[in-house]
Amino acid sequence: MTIQKTIEAKLERAFSPSALAVVNESHLHAGHHHSGSDHHEAFDGSGETHFRVRMESPAFAGLSRLERHRAVNAVLAEELAGGVHALAIEARAPGEPQRR
Repeated sequence: MTIQKTIEAKLERAFSPSALAVVNESHLHAGHHHSGSDHHEAFDGSGETHFRVRMESPAFAGLSRLERHRAVNAVLAEELAGGVHALAIEARAPGEPQRR
């Protein structure tokens, strides 16, 4: 299973979202150097290292933006400790406007 599919499955189980999009944005970071990597070469943009999560779930009702991010990060802790270098999170409760 790909990292993207794993992320989608974990978020579905944890939050039962009414809307979910997990976007692999790794290609947007080609040429960047990742701190803490074992090599000093620029990242080529391939693979599954940078993701954006857009999710709407009743589970986020009444939670602050920080609490929502912490909840998502906790569910994806294994992926964040492994190959996922960056995770952008857009989490909202039903009826809340999307941030632009």
